[in-house]
Amino acid sequence: MATNAPDGSYQRPASQFRSTIEKKGQFPPERDRYHLYVSYSCPWATRTLIVRKLKGLEDIISFTPVVPRLGQQGWPFYNEADEYTTHPGAEPDPLYGSSHVKDLYFRAQSDYNGRFSVPVLWDKKQHTIVNNESSEIIRIFNTAFNELLAPEFAALDLYPSELRPKIDELNEWIYPQINNGVYRAGFATTQEAYEKAVLGLFDGWDKVEKILSTNEYLLGDRLTEADVRLWVTAIRFDPAYYGHFKCNIRSIRHGYPAINKWLKKLYWTNDAFKSSTRFDHIKTGYYSQNNPSGIVPLGPIPDIEPL
Repeated sequence: MATNAPDGSYQRPASQFRSTIEKKGQFPPERDRYHLYVSYSCPWATRTLIVRKLKGLEDIISFTPVVPRLGQQGWPFYNEADEYTTHPGAEPDPLYGSSHVKDLYFRAQSDYNGRFSVPVLWDKKQHTIVNNESSEIIRIFNTAFNELLAPEFAALDLYPSELRPKIDELNEWIYPQINNGVYRAGFATTQEAYEKAVLGLFDGWDKVEKILSTNEYLLGDRLTEADVRLWVTAIRFDPAYYGHFKCNIRSIRHGYPAINKWLKKLYWTNDAFKSSTRFDHIKTGYYSQNNPSGIVPLGPIPDIEPL
């Protein structure tokens, strides 16, 4: 579970399954061997869905979306006999009929005592978790299966060697200020910790706005991993973080024209981004937490503005 420091600031626990997929390793690249468990409401999980589609991995790696209601037992799977878990777009666990994602963690490691997060990259042969860290899974998807892909998908490189220093430099401040910054604001337990987080968050958005005011993407005219990592937070900002996480200094659509243009272009012109985004799951997922009434807001309307 996530914890807070003595000063009230939010601290995200580290992921614990950190293996990779490689030819001579424990987990070699194979068609239909691996399965991805995700939540459409979770930005970390949808990073992996976007890269899965960008790289043409749909026929190589299957996936299952969970119910977007994170309860005491964690993420549940769809169960037609349970009204609470019959959310549209969610699916049952096709491999083991699990009731919750936590069942997979215990199947992989009987004495597991960490958090039951998504995404989960699962090995169907060894019946275990390969990796549950999204930043590593998207890099696995970027290169590990290239020999199984059509040339146009194998050639796509979201983390090219010549741009890695710049991508790493972006990630080093975008993650703490923005990706995790929204959580540091929303889950802060003191006013001081909240204000520090939210001001850092908007300082990050201001820097991104400056970059995108002259660039098509974060690194010029080339789509990279950095765009994927940032986009999943940006698309959730107005529907969830702006209100529920008290990140309401400015919205994306009314406060950041360059970010909004970049956001809309990727959504409306690249199906990898659009198909991974379900606003009903996003709003249900966030507003079902720390919200005694459980009421999910209708707005903003529209969910995303037209291109």
